[in-house]
Amino acid sequence: MALISSFIAAVDRPGRSVRAAAGYLHDLLTAAPPGPESGRRRDSEEVAAPARTASFVMGSAAGLGPVTVAYEQQGTGEPLVLLHGVGHHRQAWDAIVPLLAGQRKTIAMDLPGFGESPDLDPTVSRDLPTAVAWLGAVFAELGMERPHVVGHSLGGLIALHLGQAGLARSVTALAPAGFWTDAERRHTYSLLAAARQSVRLLPDTAMVRLAHTAAARAALAGTLYGRPDRCPPETLVSDLRALRDATAFSATLRAGRAPGLFTGDIPDVPVTIVWGACDRILPPRQAARVLGMIPRARLVQLPDCGHIPMNDAPDLVARIILEATPSASEQ
Repeated sequence: MALISSFIAAVDRPGRSVRAAAGYLHDLLTAAPPGPESGRRRDSEEVAAPARTASFVMGSAAGLGPVTVAYEQQGTGEPLVLLHGVGHHRQAWDAIVPLLAGQRKTIAMDLPGFGESPDLDPTVSRDLPTAVAWLGAVFAELGMERPHVVGHSLGGLIALHLGQAGLARSVTALAPAGFWTDAERRHTYSLLAAARQSVRLLPDTAMVRLAHTAAARAALAGTLYGRPDRCPPETLVSDLRALRDATAFSATLRAGRAPGLFTGDIPDVPVTIVWGACDRILPPRQAARVLGMIPRARLVQLPDCGHIPMNDAPDLVARIILEATPSASEQ
């Protein structure tokens, strides 16, 4: 789930279509005067970011073609898989991986069509049972038998399905998608569609300039983050580019229109549900619907956190994950 907040007001204006809202926001942002920090960097300069080298693994489940996934592995200990949300990438977990890697072997993945993972073959279904099948094959290729799985938003919904299929030792889902009403889903989708369109219209140089302006960062990050001041410029630019370049974005949203994205219970796997109290993308009231289906799940609410609590409160989120994913020696 990439940064959406600057598009909220434009989408919510009465009678404004997604395309019109996107154009309105594009004009507003590109015309914005430089803020007090913009003098530190010329528009043409790139945001410096550490070089990243992904590894790639190919899994092939029965009846499916091969699926290739980009991932980064860090740390030692029991394997812990990290799955991001729609329009995001594996770097969503950057703030907490260093806090986990001393005790867990973290495997942060780019879902197909996001980040560096190639998109699925058009013949491969995007439904959740298929995602479970190819992820199970990927786990096997990586030599992981029932790893702990942590997912955010779309990744959280997939993690719950992996737990239900017996492919996860534990599940930690941060604001899992799919527990919405029809009206809530339409509103979330309108925000996502406007975000995507606006980022595609926004020149890269303007994106970089805005990321180095304190007021613009607050506007760009204020809806997704409860604490937008903690969003570094390089993170903001990286996330916006991930949204812009996500080839699977539209197909993933279409697949999300299916009814009953999660049904049943997960009786034999420990489940922790984590929700930011200030989440405006997937409101925290949706957590009650998760608990209605998975009554044994533990719910943790995060004060002052928005939709992406990994950046709002990395120490707290890392501690919750470590508690939810005990190793054999810690039990």
